[in-house]
Amino acid sequence: MKYLILTAVCLSFLLAKPVVAQKAPEGIWEGYDGEWTHVSQQLVALAEATPPGKFAWRPAPGVRSTSEVYMHIVMANFYLLSVTGPEMPGDLKQGMDKTVTSKAEVIGWLKRSLEAVKEAHLAVKPDDFKRKVHIMDRDATVDGMYLRIIVHANEHMGQLVAYARMTGVVPPWSKE
Repeated sequence: MKYLILTAVCLSFLLAKPVVAQKAPEGIWEGYDGEWTHVSQQLVALAEATPPGKFAWRPAPGVRSTSEVYMHIVMANFYLLSVTGPEMPGDLKQGMDKTVTSKAEVIGWLKRSLEAVKEAHLAVKPDDFKRKVHIMDRDATVDGMYLRIIVHANEHMGQLVAYARMTGVVPPWSKE
């Protein structure tokens, strides 16, 4: 019996496909700026892969639609960024998460907000990350605000992947 088990184990190693080292996606393990690049690329790629008609889809009444989730990310990016210093865009109006619904407009705003975070983060001087800021009911640091921005974007990326899968949209990076 021992020989049969040993033979089966040896055969499984011989017949198994070799494990090929995969290249990590751009940005992974490259610090904040790299991780921001990664989530930004995924958000835009998923939005672009989603058919226009799916932007109005919502999993249940009272739950954000696909376009509302993207625009929630946009609104949060600009708001949280403004706490660190940069002003909110003058053409960004309250309630746009509900009124901007077309694929083209949503993607335009999404790209704009992602780029704003990227450029602002690159411009922060190392000592400025320790600067205290106030948001809602607490004090935070500029560094903490950028952490919140990236965590928030990734949280909703997961939500959007679930929405995509429920509507038959395959995230472009998982097709390979």
